[in-house]
Amino acid sequence: MEQEFESRLLENAVNGFATLPGIGRKTALRLVLYLLKRPEKEVADFAGALTRLRSEIGYCRECHNISESEVCPICSNPRRDHSTVMVVENVKDVMIVERTGRYRGVYHVLGGLISPMDGIGPQDLEIESLVSRVRDGGVSEVILALSATMEGDTTGFYLYRKLSPVAEVSVTVLARGVSVGSGLEYTDDLTLSRSIEGRTPFESSLSK
Repeated sequence: MEQEFESRLLENAVNGFATLPGIGRKTALRLVLYLLKRPEKEVADFAGALTRLRSEIGYCRECHNISESEVCPICSNPRRDHSTVMVVENVKDVMIVERTGRYRGVYHVLGGLISPMDGIGPQDLEIESLVSRVRDGGVSEVILALSATMEGDTTGFYLYRKLSPVAEVSVTVLARGVSVGSGLEYTDDLTLSRSIEGRTPFESSLSK
């Protein structure tokens, strides 16, 4: 394949940026040219931050949220309510809920949603670890805070069926202040706070 740019280094940098979500080659070139104008130390610090991000950040053994230690700050915080576990799709959803300041329980990050069309089944998600977590005891409520989509509803129903026989645990779902067909990232803080406070038993959502 013929080089688009005369500089191989420039070509490689543009190709690297273009692999990021939502970044086309024009935007990638603009970012690379911007970095070329910045002081060398600033660019070196930026590159170092990315390297450390990949090598030093892992996932919490309890909830699978991102963490710089074996157990994340939320799970290790004794002031959090460890009897209430909110199940979310991804790490971004944890950040969104935390931003409301209205939830004091802990989390469980699935790492996605069941989606046969995309080849994602229950075995590809952190579902068994959630079941084990509930089975070990100490959890009285599991809040399903999943996207109000077909995939979210499918995943929620699957989790409900898996958790119901395990222990005396209440499975609830966010109130439908969260718009149908959308995820938590598109919900404003006030609506999300009210949806958390107004959560209802999962069973009641099956009859609607």
